[in-house]
Amino acid sequence: MDHLPLLTAGVTLLAGVLGVVGVHVYSSGRAQRQALVQRMAQIGELPAAAGRRRRFHALDRRMRTTRLGRTVERRIAATGLDVTPGEYAVYVLGTVVAGYLVVGAVFAPFFGAVAALLILWGARGFLEWQRFKRTEAFISQLPELTRVLANATQAGLALRTALAMAAEELDDPAGHELGIVADQLAVGQSLDDALGALAERLPSRELIVLVTTLILANRAGGQVVTSLRNLTQSLEERKETRREVTTMLSQIKVTALAVPLLGLGFLLMINSMTPGALDRMTGSVVGQAATLVAFGLYGLGAFLIRRVSRIQV
Repeated sequence: MDHLPLLTAGVTLLAGVLGVVGVHVYSSGRAQRQALVQRMAQIGELPAAAGRRRRFHALDRRMRTTRLGRTVERRIAATGLDVTPGEYAVYVLGTVVAGYLVVGAVFAPFFGAVAALLILWGARGFLEWQRFKRTEAFISQLPELTRVLANATQAGLALRTALAMAAEELDDPAGHELGIVADQLAVGQSLDDALGALAERLPSRELIVLVTTLILANRAGGQVVTSLRNLTQSLEERKETRREVTTMLSQIKVTALAVPLLGLGFLLMINSMTPGALDRMTGSVVGQAATLVAFGLYGLGAFLIRRVSRIQV
């Protein structure tokens, strides 16, 4: 019985790892299936997929009428996730309840409440992380995008037509985002507004440079092909530099992740050596305040490590 908290934590960690692996395998398989269905639909052998069945319709409709729900919807749209605001709210609430019960049973009820608050904060961070990943994937496609636009404009096509052609040729996320731009242009929106909305959805310096180049070329004319050729070469060089910097900073990122995990490991060790120590420690206001300060210092240490190692390329 003395090793029950440690055993529970190990089983929970194993279940979490298996869950992450399962979600990754499911999502990759689902993406491959959708790509296969789309290819077969284009050659007329199979009708296009109608999309997955949505859940929690009533909650989703109510959330879309609130300011919070519209904010969540915009954040989800920027990530490219196939989930509605109602589904996102239910999943986050279920994770909060599960985190409170599991952490409260392993450590102490006070830590369950802290875990619930961290999960709520992490739910917003998850959307930002997904948006960052999508932006990075889009940035890696920018050299190919500029090359396609340069070839299309050199062949005499208009910039609007070149953007629509790039949306068909490129993979996601560039293909999807350019498809949105092409649809906005098709309904009469100006090129400046459509490209500006793209830069707002996926903020990055590289994309801002590309958007500015296209807008200026559309307004004043000029050698857009030459500008795109030069931009393609610059983006290729920046892509290689970013890859080298990411490789060099990988150890620092692991250190930033290991710092808060050390604190959790110490808590497990204390609770296994002296059962009930965490309950007594968090049973008073002073102990709870000291625990919150300790968590804050661990979080501050991880934040400072990530901040110092951030290099803008």
